[in-house]
Amino acid sequence: MSNQQACGGCGFTHQCICHRIPSVESQTDLVLLTHENELSRDTNTGKLLQQSLKQCESFMWQRKTPPADLIALLEDETRQPFLLFPSEESMECQQAVLNEASDQKPLFIILDGTWQEAKKMLNKSPWLKTIPQVHLDITSESSYTLRRNQDSGHLCTCEVGVELLKALGEEEPARLIDDYYQHYLKVFQADKCGHSLK
Repeated sequence: MSNQQACGGCGFTHQCICHRIPSVESQTDLVLLTHENELSRDTNTGKLLQQSLKQCESFMWQRKTPPADLIALLEDETRQPFLLFPSEESMECQQAVLNEASDQKPLFIILDGTWQEAKKMLNKSPWLKTIPQVHLDITSESSYTLRRNQDSGHLCTCEVGVELLKALGEEEPARLIDDYYQHYLKVFQADKCGHSLK
């Protein structure tokens, strides 16, 4: 791979790690609603979830036009959507799933953006406010180091996905994705410095 051209898969210039991307099957359906600013950021980790997890779809958030395919998913009577967003109204994730009808499959929506962007997406999207909100009880600290001035206690998108899988009892899929994520962080720093990870 030349020093000038980044890999179209993993995005790295000095070492391709596409062979390290796991192919993970899950019982959990995930949707990433991605802020448009994230599409151009190489520090975005939502893409790691989408690369790794077959049951993960991504839609771009636009303030004036909700994604039609996502709206169709939300209106599917065989699904019970949940918005992963901690708030005064949110319920603990496992409890929310237990409370729902057994003939509906949970569909978890993660807002893929900075914490500030996620709040903006929710505030400017009335259709999102109708979705029951859930949160995760997380005690671990984030290992995300790719952006400055991150608020303590907030996880990046990939970490949220990993913690969600853990909360729902899917330890092995969570471990496989987390291993890839941790390797990605190490390679990212080396690649930005212009060399391969030894």
